[in-house]
Amino acid sequence: MSSQQPPDEPVYDDRVYRSPMAVVTGVLLLALIVWLCGDAVVRGSGTTRWAALAVALCVVPLTVAFTLRAAVFANDDRLRIRNPFRTIELPWSTVDAVRAGYSAEVLAEGKRYQLWSVPVSLRERKKANRQQFSRRGGLRGTGLQQQEGKAAEAAAGPKRAGADKVVDELRELAERGAGRAGAQGGVKVRWSYEIIAPAVIGAVALIVLLATR
Repeated sequence: MSSQQPPDEPVYDDRVYRSPMAVVTGVLLLALIVWLCGDAVVRGSGTTRWAALAVALCVVPLTVAFTLRAAVFANDDRLRIRNPFRTIELPWSTVDAVRAGYSAEVLAEGKRYQLWSVPVSLRERKKANRQQFSRRGGLRGTGLQQQEGKAAEAAAGPKRAGADKVVDELRELAERGAGRAGAQGGVKVRWSYEIIAPAVIGAVALIVLLATR
């Protein structure tokens, strides 16, 4: 009798979690930076042009880091967190907990990693809690409308805030994938030098320009 275990099911495409508001904010900020710095380069003279370029070199990577870059990728084997300055890869076997208090975070191998792209809205959470309380207490609607409303809400499931829904999905993936062969290994952390290096260079260049004026 063979002792080999059946192979794991194939790993499907990553689920991607990011904040739409952060993306919109990032695009608008980048457009503003390009407009202001571009105008200074075209219309300015002397060190003004170089200062504008230094500002752009410093600020653009930081804007991208805190808005467009932040994302969470999850599949059946692992979780990959792309924060402003680091990328953390967590096989599900290393994940101890996924939780959302004042921020969404993952606990793995005794360390805590924040999910920048899953912002916690206390206002949204309070609203969802009020809706759940109202449904349980029967505080809304009367007669047929009340029954229809309850039936529709029951079919849709309990109201949850956006961050709490994401945490629930990640917990489910962690529980389901922890025993998979592809979900073994250790935590890997990589610093995002493609963001850090130009920001530091731009900041240093700006300081030198201001100091020599």
